[in-house]
Amino acid sequence: MAIVNEAFAKQLLGNGGAVGEFFGVRQEAGKPDKMYRIAGVVGNTKYMTLKEPYGPIAFVAGSQDAAPDADFTMVVRSDEDLARLVASLKAVAAKNSPAITLSFSVLRNSIRAGLGRENLMATLSGFYGMLAAMLAVIGIYGTMAYTVSRRTGEIGVRMALGATRGRILGMIVRDALTTLSVGLGIGALLAMAAGRAVQAMLFGLKPGDPVSLGLALGGMAAAGLAASLIPAQRAAAVQPVETLREE
Repeated sequence: MAIVNEAFAKQLLGNGGAVGEFFGVRQEAGKPDKMYRIAGVVGNTKYMTLKEPYGPIAFVAGSQDAAPDADFTMVVRSDEDLARLVASLKAVAAKNSPAITLSFSVLRNSIRAGLGRENLMATLSGFYGMLAAMLAVIGIYGTMAYTVSRRTGEIGVRMALGATRGRILGMIVRDALTTLSVGLGIGALLAMAAGRAVQAMLFGLKPGDPVSLGLALGGMAAAGLAASLIPAQRAAAVQPVETLREE
């Protein structure tokens, strides 16, 4: 008897019902193949690492193996304190056979250690992403402040001819949004292209993940718009008389 996962049932047995079907495992020359009957189908799981694709797996009882491996891994789930649990398991093993040797590891820690490279890349990417976002906001602020200072005369003339502060504010913000739209569009294309280059490092994500890309673009748009408000408010506060006198 054996239990197989969904990938096993789909890849080797097609889309039909797998329960009750038989499959064989080839043995060494001169030995008959081992035949197993499928007793159930379980969901797909990772076997070695979290990054590997789902593959066909069959689970068989160790009692069905005439020469079982002396080394095996056992998973124990318990709410008991870790130290007391380890001590009790060692005591049970020693009672059955003093020759049994045990080594323990916490599954959560093993998973975290297996994802050490991904966690490091995520931390570094997050740090440099925040740094890049700060530089982008500073650049947008500097660009808009320079643009406003260059258009001070124009803004003064507009206000002298009847333009309200709201219209001046809207004009500056529209210019900022135009610049942001172009920059975000180019940035989105570059991000998707760069994502394909580092796809192997994106565990559980796709290079063009719409949620991640949307959040990043939305955050940059909000930060850029906030950075342009100070120059826009400064432009709306321009006094036409002082501006025309300077001109």
